[in-house]
Amino acid sequence: MVNIKRYFIQHGILRTKIDEFLAKQFYRAGYAGVEVQKTPIGTRVIIFADRPAMIIGRRGATIKKLAQTLEKHFGIENPQITVAEVENPELNARVMAYRLAMALERGYHFRRAAYIALRRIMAAGAVGAEIVISGKLTSERARYEKYRAGRIYKTGDQVNVIVDRAVAHALLKPGIYGIEVIIAKPVRPVDHIRIKMPEEVEQSEPQAQ
Repeated sequence: MVNIKRYFIQHGILRTKIDEFLAKQFYRAGYAGVEVQKTPIGTRVIIFADRPAMIIGRRGATIKKLAQTLEKHFGIENPQITVAEVENPELNARVMAYRLAMALERGYHFRRAAYIALRRIMAAGAVGAEIVISGKLTSERARYEKYRAGRIYKTGDQVNVIVDRAVAHALLKPGIYGIEVIIAKPVRPVDHIRIKMPEEVEQSEPQAQ
């Protein structure tokens, strides 16, 4: 039992290390996450990104280097790397946080960039979204601004299912800006209550014989 616990703990630590490494290396590619699966012939590594071509590289050169790095520095045996495109990037908090960070680095005003990102998230079908940008926004004193739309869940077990959260950083002339993106995905919450219309109640009632 102890060995099984140790295995899962070590697997979780390894996955976290790989995730942090990939997030640092490929944030411009819209890195969204990674899955690490053991197989009989090696280890399958599935990388999710907004722009897979930037991770694959010309003729797969970047992927080959990445496979060597994973084998040498992370001890992964025979890594089989697959890069998959994120199905709906506007509902992925990490992708949107990195997009916002890159927009700020390109010179976009933080408020304009935040409202554009907020509109895109809500247009993709999100229940709610919150964006927090902190740093030396308008003066030498650091502060933060918060932008919100729809409903955001911050407590309860449903947060683990509905809410996606990510943090990114942008290096600008005034200093480092912190960006937090929280997205409530279009999933029905556990405490969802809907009042039925009278005609719905009549239809659901069993007919008298």
